[in-house]
Amino acid sequence: MAGYVTRFAPSPTGPLHLGHAFSALTAWDRAAKAGGTALLRIEDLDQSRARPEWEAQIYDDLAWLGLSWPEPVMRQSDRLPAYDAALEKLAAMGLTYPCKCSRADIRAALSAPQEGAMGPDGIIYPGTCRGRPWADAGPQDTTRLDIAKAVAIAGSELAIATDEIGDVILARRGMGAAYHLAVVVDDAAQRVTEAVRGADLAAATPIHHLLGRLLGLPPVTYFHHRLIRDDHGKRLAKRDDARAIATYRAEGATPADIRRMVGL
Repeated sequence: MAGYVTRFAPSPTGPLHLGHAFSALTAWDRAAKAGGTALLRIEDLDQSRARPEWEAQIYDDLAWLGLSWPEPVMRQSDRLPAYDAALEKLAAMGLTYPCKCSRADIRAALSAPQEGAMGPDGIIYPGTCRGRPWADAGPQDTTRLDIAKAVAIAGSELAIATDEIGDVILARRGMGAAYHLAVVVDDAAQRVTEAVRGADLAAATPIHHLLGRLLGLPPVTYFHHRLIRDDHGKRLAKRDDARAIATYRAEGATPADIRRMVGL
């Protein structure tokens, strides 16, 4: 596959665990098979949780696994102007609105029996602030996408069930951009052709296809791999230090051992 590019995009908010190892190794293996390139991206928009020591640990762990990547590494905290430009484009299309709802407000609004369903971001937003003008926006507001209007503009062939997704957040207070917007803009900037990521993100794929279409970006394909789970069937979390790559390294494991543990 000529021109194949994929990426691994961890957040420096804790130690990488076996699930991260599986995702990174899967991405590099697919790139090698395609004769392409695997990139590293640091998703550090949440500066309240990102730490330099965790970023340094990411580089150490991946290098120990035998992985390498082109330099310089893209860091989301350096890309706020790109996200602002994307937000401005969507706003000019009339597709965004300011939202002042807290999580408690959203829970309180969900009283009807059919409401409270879960979407890619948790409880589906009931649209309380939809149509609120930007003139009323405050500094603490988030930016949401009017997904029904967005689908109408992008084209119905995307086959998005808007009532199963809701008006997702595109920018959070204090962060400049949220995951859905940042990942689409960054994948385009890095010329990613296939995004390799966990099956837990499959529900977000229609959102990303939609945003890419609206922003006029090259299409990306998505490969969603299985998840690595603990003994109770739960997806691994960064707080599970017992399965951190660094812990296995300290205990004398080899990169081959890690591959065997995750079934590669």
